[in-house]
Amino acid sequence: MKRKTALFVLLTAFLTSFLHAQELRTSLNSSDVTWKVCPADSLDNYQKIFDARFNDRKWVTATVPGTVFGSYVDQGLEKNPNYGDNIHNVDKTKYNKTFWYRTSFKVPANFSNLTWLNFEGVNRKAEVFVNGSYVGKLDGFYERGKFNITDIININASNTLAVKVFYPGEPVPNYASPTYISSAGWDWMPYVPGLLNGITDDVYLSSTGSVQLVDPWIRTQKISDSTADISVEVELQNTTDTEVSGTLTGIITPGNIKFSRKVNVGANHFSVIKFEPGNESKLSIKNAKLWWPNGYGDQPLYNCRLTFSADDKVSDSRDISFGIRQYSYDTEGNVLHVSVNGHRIFLKGGNWGMSEYMLRCRGEEYDTKIRLHKEMNYNIIRNWIGSTTDEEFYQYCDKYGILVWDDFWLNSHKNLPRDVFAFNKNAVEKIKRLRNYACIAVWCGDNEGYPLPPLNEWLTEDVKVYDGNDRRYHANSHSDALTGSGIWVNLEPKQYFASPPLGFGGETGWGLRTEIGTAVFTNFESFIKFMPKENWWPQDEMWNKHFFGPNAGNAGPDRYSKSITDRYGEPTDIEDFCKKAQLLNIETNKGMYEGWGDKLWDDASGIMIWMSQSAYPSFVWQTYDYYYDLTGAFWGAKKGCEPVNIHWNPASNDIRIVNATIDPLTDVTATAAVYNLDGSKVPGFENAVSLDVPANNTATCFTMRFEEKDNLAFKKPAFASSSMDVGTPADATDGGAGSRWGSDYSDPQWIYVDLGEIQPFNEIQLEWEDAYAAAYKLQVSNNATDWQDIYSTDNADGGRDKIEFDTINARFVRMLGTKRATMWGYSLWELKVFNKDRSVEEANPLSNVHFIKLALTDKQGRLISDNFYWRGNEYLDYTALDQLKEVKLSLKTSTSSIGDRKVTTADISAPRNAPNIAFALRVMLVNARTGEQVLPVFMNDNYFSLLPGESKKITMEYDPALLNGDKAKVIIKQYCSETSVK
Repeated sequence: MKRKTALFVLLTAFLTSFLHAQELRTSLNSSDVTWKVCPADSLDNYQKIFDARFNDRKWVTATVPGTVFGSYVDQGLEKNPNYGDNIHNVDKTKYNKTFWYRTSFKVPANFSNLTWLNFEGVNRKAEVFVNGSYVGKLDGFYERGKFNITDIININASNTLAVKVFYPGEPVPNYASPTYISSAGWDWMPYVPGLLNGITDDVYLSSTGSVQLVDPWIRTQKISDSTADISVEVELQNTTDTEVSGTLTGIITPGNIKFSRKVNVGANHFSVIKFEPGNESKLSIKNAKLWWPNGYGDQPLYNCRLTFSADDKVSDSRDISFGIRQYSYDTEGNVLHVSVNGHRIFLKGGNWGMSEYMLRCRGEEYDTKIRLHKEMNYNIIRNWIGSTTDEEFYQYCDKYGILVWDDFWLNSHKNLPRDVFAFNKNAVEKIKRLRNYACIAVWCGDNEGYPLPPLNEWLTEDVKVYDGNDRRYHANSHSDALTGSGIWVNLEPKQYFASPPLGFGGETGWGLRTEIGTAVFTNFESFIKFMPKENWWPQDEMWNKHFFGPNAGNAGPDRYSKSITDRYGEPTDIEDFCKKAQLLNIETNKGMYEGWGDKLWDDASGIMIWMSQSAYPSFVWQTYDYYYDLTGAFWGAKKGCEPVNIHWNPASNDIRIVNATIDPLTDVTATAAVYNLDGSKVPGFENAVSLDVPANNTATCFTMRFEEKDNLAFKKPAFASSSMDVGTPADATDGGAGSRWGSDYSDPQWIYVDLGEIQPFNEIQLEWEDAYAAAYKLQVSNNATDWQDIYSTDNADGGRDKIEFDTINARFVRMLGTKRATMWGYSLWELKVFNKDRSVEEANPLSNVHFIKLALTDKQGRLISDNFYWRGNEYLDYTALDQLKEVKLSLKTSTSSIGDRKVTTADISAPRNAPNIAFALRVMLVNARTGEQVLPVFMNDNYFSLLPGESKKITMEYDPALLNGDKAKVIIKQYCSETSVK
């Protein structure tokens, strides 16, 4: 009994001290107190605002954390900046200036000893006053402020806090850094009035004893077998005039690992205390639970509670979450590889430009954004130019196993920041604040450039000293064992497989590409949320305001629209455009990831698309949109990034398996079948093979035999004026989209094919690589000497050219390039010749559009991966999809609860007697009363297709509060139908 009593007393004492430490912090964010803001130039005497009796009723209620402009928007003083061109019409002079923030607070009754005022971030500079006394300044949006206000606060009365926030000033890149560089506008987000000036992160009060814990640092030093060596380091800072003696204690859970040391901290001095495995055997953790990137293992996190006590009282305490993992790097083959815990990680992810263009993403909203990346099977996010500053971003990346490529605040401009010392101080702050997060894999100095002296050398040393070189410092985001940035436009899927897409800067090849992307149009339901009805159709300048036009020229919006029309037919209206765009989104994004995966470790080590999330309602560079609707890009990426992925290489027609995991696949079976539009299986195309695939490796299963029956140039001799190392003239007539002919880098150049005999034809197709002809002629001859022009153009735009003409008779067909569109030569994947009037001896068994269905199963027959593609007899011609008829689907739904979340399950079936395949089914959860789409929703699949007799189970997880007390309803939209299944 005595033993239990002693244990109870000890436990009570521990809990009391724990709760006491937890309570000694109180928020001053606007959800807890009222902040006001006003322009500094509107005050005739700013000192009046320090008076507690000052009347600030005419000031604008402020959102903290947030921005000045955001506060005015929240108070209805500006039109919805998301809608139409509202944000472009704002009077910037109202916000491009310095502002005062003001609030009042009371000190909690349980505060004793020292009281501190803390700021986590202000953009761009600030001066802080409490009760009229200047307490300090902040310089740079990453600098923390911790001000001792013990002697100037009123313990039993209200206190006045005033903060003067300075406008960052233009130009922004790189002069105003450290700041949000894209705030002055980019080709994916608008100029934000005020350049995001404001109190942009948390504000709070805290109370400690004489000694504070500063920047605890927990490192994984070594992992061997099942044992991990870690170290713990912390600075003890004594801000009083008296030496303090006490005990520093640490407890790591799980495992209840305890360590402690008696410490003396001199008056107004600090001591750095280190606990290392050599001195603390408990810090060699046996059977350690390792943290892994998503797809490679779990993400267990440990907690270390550090407490400094003096005179049996807690002076300060901290809880540090950390994951045990170890990074290593190599540049074998001049390609950067990132390894975690001794295993190479194939990097699949995307770039974040901003979390939200007005800094309105907060707290648990990061859970939604990061989880969506996990759902896409991503394992890395690039924090582009360090534009995301909230620690919640890193917390949820730790939780979901998403590595972070973390940039500093420089963008290839040949100018230094106005204050390089403030920049470097903020860089050190960033490293020290974030180094305990398991997710950070790379620190990067500059976007598409090298930091100018002295910053590159300083950043190198900052990482060495303050992160111990535990993570790599990489100076240039697209060079030095990287394969450049771009291209940012829509490409044909095969181009991601056949040859490395063009990248600017860096090395050639697939390698590790830190930026590559395409325009991504929204669904219609999102489109109408921000686009005025009078601007719906056709495309106009309002689309350009949301970055579908010259404002986002790098995204190639005209090329994107042309691809929709060429592949799926001319859209009839905006709904048809949005619908067809999703199929293009699927094709392109799946192609990017599968194209890189196809070359796993054979040059390719990873790919990050530009961009994976949306900061502003737009039509470019996103997977889910601003409202969290999951576009076709999301589902293409999700499939292409599967840890184990079976896919079709459209360049070689090979069926391949990518095993991007640390576990081998043994005795798995790959199957393939082809189906026509009517859902019937096409004989002769079935295939199956059983095989093993080693860990972190690829394997070829078999080749699909799609023969060229009508192409008169197929396998015929070809000749050219010149050829580069990329291929020979024969590669343009081999029927394989994975090979190409390329010429010298000069004008003119030609290639011709010998059809073997004089014969009739009436169509020529040219499939251009990126190096295409801006001007060219098509010519014919019967002797390969005397050429006759049959077609010419001086405004070609690359891609696929299909030239039809009256039937002619000739033996030789030549393309004569007269003007190159790029600095390179002329390059053709294929030169094809057709006689559309010719009867084929053996009818093609494939419908004009047909479908490839793949599956990978284990030896028990359980599905590991599947895939589904549509293919045209004529390359990229899917217009026959319009022939599909509506399928009468069966829909059964049920709803269950998981904690405070709801899960609605939809069982969807196609009848056996369906007239054709049910193609690209889009499942949506809506409010049964209003019909409004419920977002965000986490789903297991969408835009899927069902053969006759097939069924699919779709799960949808969501917050029931989104329904406002109403019921949910499931609807299904078919590609070929205007009606919905409900």
